[in-house]
Amino acid sequence: MRITISGLPGSGTTTVAKLLSTELSTELISAGGMFRQIANEKNLELEQFSKLAENNDDFDRQIDEEQKEEAMKRENVIVEGRLSGFFVPDAGLKIWLKAPLEIRARRIAGREGTTYEEALYAMKNRERSENMRYEKYYGINLDDLSIYDLIIDSSKWSERDIVMMIIKAAKEGVK
Repeated sequence: MRITISGLPGSGTTTVAKLLSTELSTELISAGGMFRQIANEKNLELEQFSKLAENNDDFDRQIDEEQKEEAMKRENVIVEGRLSGFFVPDAGLKIWLKAPLEIRARRIAGREGTTYEEALYAMKNRERSENMRYEKYYGINLDDLSIYDLIIDSSKWSERDIVMMIIKAAKEGVK
């Protein structure tokens, strides 16, 4: 089964996707990982690379197309990324993880070793940039969650609990 896991920065998509990949012994394709890799190759901070991507859709389109191609080559795969639910249309299960802004900012601050204020500022700028690009390039509104089979508030459960919910939904089918 193809499973997509999407959500805003700090919602836990990468952590949950990695744990789920391990639990199911299934390959993981991460759009965020691809984006970070390109930023690193260009010796740019994530925020700087996001700004560059605002004026050049080649980066987003390359990542999105590569993600889709790689996912479609596999029967069983977990695809993690903000737009994965849109770019892997025949996924058997599409998940959206959400969490309040403050919690997401705290998580990012802890992960990146910055202050809460710095993380909040960078996160808001990144989300603004991404929302603008996704609307401009693809006509996608991230506030429309209608394509997702399961929406989970990651502030209410542990990563392990969320993984178990996803496994249960995948095995039993989402009702």
